[in-house]
Amino acid sequence: MKIELTHQSGYHATITDNRGYTIDIDNKSVDNPQGASPMELLLMGLAGCSSIDIVHILDKQKIKPDSLKIEVHGNRQVDVTPALFTDIHAMVKVTGDVKPDRIYRAAKLSFEKYCSVSKTLEATAKITFSVTVNDVTYEQ
Repeated sequence: MKIELTHQSGYHATITDNRGYTIDIDNKSVDNPQGASPMELLLMGLAGCSSIDIVHILDKQKIKPDSLKIEVHGNRQVDVTPALFTDIHAMVKVTGDVKPDRIYRAAKLSFEKYCSVSKTLEATAKITFSVTVNDVTYEQ
């Protein structure tokens, strides 16, 4: 795995992976930021990693939800450098003709066992999740 960062201006930079995919990053505190902050990218990585796990687990069971969304909220330490995440909550939202217990199990396996990003972040942050299937929420 390899990435390359190219500084643009101010705090704005472009990061490209070895396959040519590009992401812009910036300092979210500046006027008119040109990309996500590095800490936002961590939360995006958690959502992305978990979504891949969940889809993979559901595919094995031949479960095809109509939609899958993951919303992640993270709280960081205050007035400390570095300001690490202390707690992160992911809300997995699924619609379709699916069994809630299957979705919940897939999410649990992802966050607690398979997701490399989750396993990395859990060293400093408590990670929790909830699952909403067709507007009914199931908590951890």
